[in-house]
Amino acid sequence: MSNNFARALIKAVKAYGIGLAILVAVILCIGAGLNSTEDVSRAEQERMLNNSIRRAVIACYAIEGRYPESIAYMVEKYGVRIDETKFKVYYYAFASNIMPDYDVMTTS
Repeated sequence: MSNNFARALIKAVKAYGIGLAILVAVILCIGAGLNSTEDVSRAEQERMLNNSIRRAVIACYAIEGRYPESIAYMVEKYGVRIDETKFKVYYYAFASNIMPDYDVMTTS
């Protein structure tokens, strides 16, 4: 029985080989496109988070006369939203009158 199956499989591959190869190529192209779209989406989300933090830092200084001491403060008072499953934010505040540095990193 397995001998007949092997023959049938070989016959099917010979008959449908080109179509099967095209189908596999199309599936691979779709997969690559989806990966590319996900990368672009993640980069855009990172850019938007950077802009949101920058605006909150500037708004805090303009309103309160000092820069925020932490990311948690900006989340609470200025509506910054961080998707912690995708991004990690490192915030370096030296003094209340010196603009802080921050880094947004992708988690994976």
